[in-house]
Amino acid sequence: MRPIGRFRDPAPSRWSYRLHRLMLTPGFRLFLRAGLPALCVFGLVSGYLADPDRRQMLVDYGTDLRVQIEQRPEFMVKLMAIEGASDEVAEDLREIIPIDFPISSFDLELEQIRVRAEEIDAVANAAVRIKPGGVLTVTVIEREPSVVWRGRDGLELLDAEGHRVASLDRRATRSDLPLLAGDGADAAVPEALELFEVSELIAPRIRGLLRVGARRWDVILDRDQRILLPEDDAVSALQRVIGLDQVQDLLARDLTVVDMRNPDRPTLRMTTDAAESFRETSMSIWEPASR
Repeated sequence: MRPIGRFRDPAPSRWSYRLHRLMLTPGFRLFLRAGLPALCVFGLVSGYLADPDRRQMLVDYGTDLRVQIEQRPEFMVKLMAIEGASDEVAEDLREIIPIDFPISSFDLELEQIRVRAEEIDAVANAAVRIKPGGVLTVTVIEREPSVVWRGRDGLELLDAEGHRVASLDRRATRSDLPLLAGDGADAAVPEALELFEVSELIAPRIRGLLRVGARRWDVILDRDQRILLPEDDAVSALQRVIGLDQVQDLLARDLTVVDMRNPDRPTLRMTTDAAESFRETSMSIWEPASR
């Protein structure tokens, strides 16, 4: 016969019940799977890196590893090639981009090289890239000179937008290009080219364009003749003068100035001899009438 005693309660204890409910919580299970191991690893790493000597050892190891990778032969640039540039521009590029080859491609700032290349007046655009074989290639698009500008600092070549291309020693070197003169002429090159374009019929007689007051143009012709153009709509004014010349040989007459600054009232200025002859003729016409 079994002894009579206290029966054991099969229900779980309060703490066991709470732990069981906690294990069923998704957030707690995620913490056990990921958070707790991460905290352990973080603690171990923090403890290891608490020593300054160990930290310095890791930094030195990383630096040596990076240098070994960067200095590998496949990452080394051995020479520089310049494409699309004249000999003079290529020489200028090599002077402003002083690179000691061989050099690692990781040590090259391609964007900085491009910006420095475009600082040259004759360079309109530049593209920089590293080609297979360790060749640093600088591809250049040069500005095309369109006019010669005689400014305060001498003769300079300008492109169609007025950007400086290069200096010029003598006008005869680029006699194929039209001549501009005067302060501010470089800022109005597009208008000047348009004036040259519409004046093909008198092109052999044009010596150049003079910028006056940095606001309007004078057309300088041979035989000491000038066409004074207005500040606004200079092209139309020049076309009117050329039309009159084709119909009435205006510019073949003894004139020094054709003043179109006021398009509504064009003014002609004769040479001294022509004015004297006109005065004598007028007097001879009016003398009989006065008698």
